[in-house]
Amino acid sequence: MSVPLSVTPILSQRIDPEVARHKATYHPNVWGDRFLHYNPDDDFCGTHACKEQQIQELKEVRKSLEATAGNTSQLPKLIDSIQRLGLAYHFEREIEEALKAMYQTYTLVDDDDHLTTVSLLFRLLRQESYHIPSDVFKKFMDEGGNFKESLVGDLPGMLALYEAAHLMVHGEDILDEALGFTTPHLQSMATDSDNPLTKQVIRALKRPIRKGLPRVEARHYITIYQEDDSHNESLLKLAKLDYNMLQSLHRKELSEITKWWKGLDFATKLPFARDRIVEGYFWILGVYFEPQYYLARRILMKVFGVLSIVDDIYDAYGTFEELELFTEAIERWDASSIDQLPDYMKVCYQALLDVYEEMEEEMTKQGKLYRVHYAQAALKRQVQAYLLEAKWLKLEYIPTMEEYMSNALVSSACSMLTTTSFVGMGDIVTKEAFDWVFSDPKMIRASNVICRLMDDIVSHEFEQKRGHVASAVECYTKQYGVSKEEAYDEFKKQVENAWKDINEEFLQPTAVPVPLLTRVLSFSRMMDVLYKDEDEYTLVGPLMKDLVAGMLIDPVPM
Repeated sequence: MSVPLSVTPILSQRIDPEVARHKATYHPNVWGDRFLHYNPDDDFCGTHACKEQQIQELKEVRKSLEATAGNTSQLPKLIDSIQRLGLAYHFEREIEEALKAMYQTYTLVDDDDHLTTVSLLFRLLRQESYHIPSDVFKKFMDEGGNFKESLVGDLPGMLALYEAAHLMVHGEDILDEALGFTTPHLQSMATDSDNPLTKQVIRALKRPIRKGLPRVEARHYITIYQEDDSHNESLLKLAKLDYNMLQSLHRKELSEITKWWKGLDFATKLPFARDRIVEGYFWILGVYFEPQYYLARRILMKVFGVLSIVDDIYDAYGTFEELELFTEAIERWDASSIDQLPDYMKVCYQALLDVYEEMEEEMTKQGKLYRVHYAQAALKRQVQAYLLEAKWLKLEYIPTMEEYMSNALVSSACSMLTTTSFVGMGDIVTKEAFDWVFSDPKMIRASNVICRLMDDIVSHEFEQKRGHVASAVECYTKQYGVSKEEAYDEFKKQVENAWKDINEEFLQPTAVPVPLLTRVLSFSRMMDVLYKDEDEYTLVGPLMKDLVAGMLIDPVPM
């Protein structure tokens, strides 16, 4: 592992409290103490009876999987429903074996296969990392290489093709054509309130399956699935039970995290920073929600919470001289370094040391202390990127896009958070997996591009009003003499190309196990959910409030 980390030592100095600062005005925590206390008696789905019912429904669904095995028309539909209802983690082995069998027996599409069938199978196999060729869609094209206009009347097929096209990789002109063909037709169909598929069309146009967060999509799809007259009753019951049981588990976890956060008292001691522990926990649930990742969630959440404060210190409060001191202290990683810091930084620095000490204690028990070393190295690299941005701000320097992106792909924090997300995941993670992250692979780079550019598009105007380092928008418009709208268009193209990179890296053989790649995918999905129209983490608008309510407050009606 090679991570260049060097800071010029600076003597401790007393900071002038009257110094001018680029303060941001962030609104306070919107949740109060709502999640501070957890009472299991308030959760029906935390009871033994609920667990027993879940076990019974699991058995019934497994019977359905066994009964449809080999049925190439019914099995893909059942697997798709299981996945979209958020239940795939219960049936990983069965789904893996079924899709492997489908792929091994797959040759050419039969002439009587419908567009819906072909598109669904294509998407399921691509999601499972199989490189099924996009040529399967040629049968639906005319001699001129365009999709047949007769397909327009097939709304289920058009919707399935649209969803499949989002699994495209570079060079797949057929899928580019498919997206261009289906999108305008679906947009026109979305106004038909009488069509039973209209809700799904509207949802897909806003966020295709590939870019959606599994728990958010599961909550939505439960309501769609129960309206389908052909739904599997046991599967529907299981989906509702499972969603509510996980919600109870997550509420309990959030209560523990909230108590820890309240104990730090950042809201009082560091009032300039964002108090976003609930929104942060929602973010971490987007990375992994499954019960077996409890430790991984706890580790990542605590690091995420403190990193958000660190980000605000560099971005919205600290002077450059103070930030040099803070960066040096993090580089030294020594409790004695706290003495050189101004009081407000001491609070954050001590919290950092405590969080990583807790991580170290846990990994020592497991004989995996090396993981903490990678996590610390990632943090040090992160603050170096923050410091360079602070230097640019001090100098009022607008870098070229090449300079900006070289640093921004680190400061976006996806690499650092991906590294941290691996720490508590168990034996599937190896030293080689951490080396992979630090090697700046295509998939990590793509996720960083998505994170940085989507963030800059929606937040740069708000940030520039208070004094902020130039974003990608300012860098691009200055370098190329274009409007911000033209910059937005270019960045959106780069984001779509980054999604193709991610899809490409998911295809077998993968560089690291798929569960690890899924963490990177999850960070990218989170950006599409929270930063597509607004910075929902910072501003906490109606969308974020609805997402938190659906995930952590309101159970699914049984």
